[in-house]
Amino acid sequence: MKNIIASFILITCMIACKPQQSKLPYYDTADFTPKWNISASDDHFHKIRPFHLINQNGQPFTEKNMDGKICVVDYFFTTCPGICPRLTNSMYDIQKQFMNDDALLLMSHTATPETDSVPVLKKYAEKKGVNDKRWMLLTGNLRELYDLGRRSYFIEEDLGEKRDTSVFLHTENFVLVDKQRKIRGIYNGLDQTSMAALVKDIKILEHETD
Repeated sequence: MKNIIASFILITCMIACKPQQSKLPYYDTADFTPKWNISASDDHFHKIRPFHLINQNGQPFTEKNMDGKICVVDYFFTTCPGICPRLTNSMYDIQKQFMNDDALLLMSHTATPETDSVPVLKKYAEKKGVNDKRWMLLTGNLRELYDLGRRSYFIEEDLGEKRDTSVFLHTENFVLVDKQRKIRGIYNGLDQTSMAALVKDIKILEHETD
């Protein structure tokens, strides 16, 4: 009898102590209020809209390239003397950790497409060690880039005011998007703790089931 009780206690402890798979919230507003009871297959929930951009190799890049991929998104510009080099370093660190992981796609959008042409982005990519299969540097129409960043990715968060292309888009934020193009997190690209949380959350999404 004692052995049966001991076995029952052991099994109960093993079940209780087994690490539970975390689940990330969903976001559909610029203030990043978390939503939990959302299905991955819910087509009515906010998702990254259709777009058409160009990558560092001069190839078209659309929302279809995101489908089935976990994406990390940021905005930068190649001539930035301030935070952008640090953001690029943070993105490079993620690339290094997931170099052989085809489930992940990194997407850095330029905030100055008038100067960040395809040749400029290509040169920058070579200088920064960008892997063409893992990391896209994207340019295109200014209005589309800014509208995509502010109204689809909510990259600047809710600043309490409406902004157009006359207001420069400059932020340290990284946004995490799942395989259904839904937003699952926002992180400070200048903060090591936040970047560690991003890496952890990428791994959570890789094992997520609806």
